[in-house]
Parts: sequence; C-alpha cells; structure tokens
Amino acid sequence: MSTFASRSAAPGPSVDPKLQPWVEKYRPKTIDDVSSQENTVAVLQKALASTNLPHMLFYGPPGTGKTSTILALARQLFGPDLFRSRVLELNASDERGISVVREKIKTFARETPRNVKLSSDGKTYPCPPFKLIILDEADSMTQDAQSALRRIMETYSRITRFCLVCNYVTRIIDPVASRCSKFRFRPLAQSSSQARIEMIAQAEGVKTDDGVLELILNLAGGDLRKAITYLQTAQRLHAAAVPPEPISAISIHEISGVVPDEVIDSLLNAVGVTREDGISPALIRGGFETVRKAVKKIGREGWSAGQVLEQFHDALIPLATIPAIPKSLAAIAVAECDKALCEGGDEELQLLECCLQVRHAMARG
Repeated sequence: MSTFASRSAAPGPSVDPKLQPWVEKYRPKTIDDVSSQENTVAVLQKALASTNLPHMLFYGPPGTGKTSTILALARQLFGPDLFRSRVLELNASDERGISVVREKIKTFARETPRNVKLSSDGKTYPCPPFKLIILDEADSMTQDAQSALRRIMETYSRITRFCLVCNYVTRIIDPVASRCSKFRFRPLAQSSSQARIEMIAQAEGVKTDDGVLELILNLAGGDLRKAITYLQTAQRLHAAAVPPEPISAISIHEISGVVPDEVIDSLLNAVGVTREDGISPALIRGGFETVRKAVKKIGREGWSAGQVLEQFHDALIPLATIPAIPKSLAAIAVAECDKALCEGGDEELQLLECCLQVRHAMARG
C-alpha cells in the first residue's frame, strides 16, 4: 500500500551529539526561539495562549523556519508524552497521491484524541482536545490529493487541525488555501542569522578566518539551514587537519559550489569588461588566447560551468556603464550557452564560445 514517507514526530533513539547534524541540534525548541519572524510568532503566541489553533498554511523560501516553528508549537501544546499520539508529520513530496490522503491522513484525522495525562517531565501543557497533522512540502501534492484533503479538513476540524508547509503558496489550490490562516515566512534578516551562526560557532568551538561567517551568510542567501550546513561541513573538513586549521574563505566556496569573485572578475577581464569601468578597450585587445586561457583555468579548478555562467551573467548585466546593444547581445549569448549546457553540451567549449561572443559584443560597443 502506498504511503507517505513520514518523519517520526517523537524523538528517536538518542544520538551522540558529536554525530548529530547541527541543523537538528540547534533547531528552535520553542516559538520564542524562532528568528526574524516576529509577526508570525506574535500570532502563534496568542493562539498558544488560547489553545485554539486554526488550520494553518506556512509558506516562504527554504530554510526560513517553517517546519521548525510548527514543531516547536506542537511541543509546547502537547508536551513530550502526547507528542507522538497527537502529532502526525508527513512529507508530501515523497508520496502525494489521492489514495494516501484517503488512507493515512483520513485514518489519523478521524481518531478521537486520547484523554490528557500528566506530563512525565513535571511541566503543565495546554493539551487542547484536538490532534495536529503537519504536511511538509504540501505544494508537491497533486490537485486531486489536495481536493480530497479539503473535505477531510472540513469534516474532522473539531478534533484535527492541519498545518500545510510549502515554498510556493500558488501551488496550493484555492479551496484548501481559503480554509487556512496564512503565515508568510520571510528570508532571515542578516543580523539575526549572524547572531545564530556566531552562537553555534562559539558553542561548537569553531575557529574561522576573518569574514568567513559573513561569507557563509551571503552565500546562503537568507537560508539559515544552508548556512548551518556549510559551517558544519567546513568544520569537519578543517578539524581533520593536523594540526586543526581555522576555516578559510576558499573552503566555504568549494563546499557551497559558489565561484569566488576573483574568478568571475578574471573572466570579465578576459572579455574586455571591468566592474568599475565597464567596457575596457585595452582589455579587449587581449584576443582569443586570453579568453581561452581564462576558460581553461576555470575548467582546471573544477568550477561548474553552469554556476560560472550564472554568476558571470549576474555580474555583467547590471553594469550601467555598458551600452544597451552590447549588453543585449551578451545576454543572448549567455542564454544560448545555458540552453546548450542544459542539453548536455561540453562545458569548456560552450563557455569558451559564450565568452568569445560576449567579447565580440563588447568590441562593438
């Protein structure tokens, strides 16, 4: 029988903290620990005080705390003893058909909650008379499955509440979305992300070169989960050295796959462009060999041509000092190269062809 791939709602077997992913180790334990989502946290605190949760829809970019927030809220509502029986957490991106909704979700939703019992940890929890179903990656569900979910949400709303978690709210059908209170999770503010990363680095005894933590946050682009993963991966890499070394900027670039600015600048110079002045006639006279050497160097260093092309485009096109026509021709060359790479073209040859076309466009300017 087809089923959702579900993550256990209750804590599993004890794991050595040294082997535990830092993303899980430092996941917020209460909604007060959630960073940069003040409006959402304020509303949920009121809901927690009244123990009257609506159906909820959390949406926003990856790594902004959506799943962590609802899990923290559920723990504060039910406590450790009732967490397993009252909370069902499912990942809808694995199994997303209508049969799964009708079988697994409906079966759990129709069960009457067990009587409240005293918590073994000595704390008092609200324990409202309903269960909670968390559907992570809900935007991956088929429309038929979402339509079936709509009826279940209506029928069993007295004893079961739903929280749908997704990246793209437009992929949730209107009848389901209209039954939920919507909460938008924004990309995390640099200040709160930096405070969190610095706290983790200090707690784990991580040593870094100057500016590395800021670089991690810039490359993560507001995704705190990605930033923490970069930090842990780099720490494992450098802690294995004898003697242990502080984390360097080049290691973070290699782990993330993001090409350093110096590499992109060298490619821009090869096609006759500088970030400061735009088109440089002196650089354009470098000729074919200059472009070929720059592209070959990128290939030898192992950078992905697709990533290089993306960053090359983002560095070149916004330059206000380049006239419109050369810029348009360069954009067309980048688009053609991207298409060729997607179709399996040779990375070095396609990047070389693109750079030569861009250089020719700059020479016309």
